[in-house]
Amino acid sequence: MIYISVPDMNDSISSITIDDKEYKLRFTYNEIYNFWNFGLYNAEGKPLVSMVKIVPNFPLLYPYSYAELPDGDFGCISELKNVGRNDFANKLAEFVFIPRRDLE
Repeated sequence: MIYISVPDMNDSISSITIDDKEYKLRFTYNEIYNFWNFGLYNAEGKPLVSMVKIVPNFPLLYPYSYAELPDGDFGCISELKNVGRNDFANKLAEFVFIPRRDLE
């Protein structure tokens, strides 16, 4: 399992390497409805998935099956029902990537 730091910003793009392949992660906070979105892009910035609502304890890539996606799933681990603006910063929620070998 890879723990991923969510920047304390309303909108951010950061890089991550999974299985020797670079991806870009975008985290966007929706302050009107109090939830976070997640996006995954290839190294060139082409969107693979975008604007996925971060729901605690649910595999975020579950409905997607593109060949370009990393072999595993992203998710948010938390006991909260909804992850608010400061919950990643306050360690009440953690964003992770779980390789498929760890999911089986």
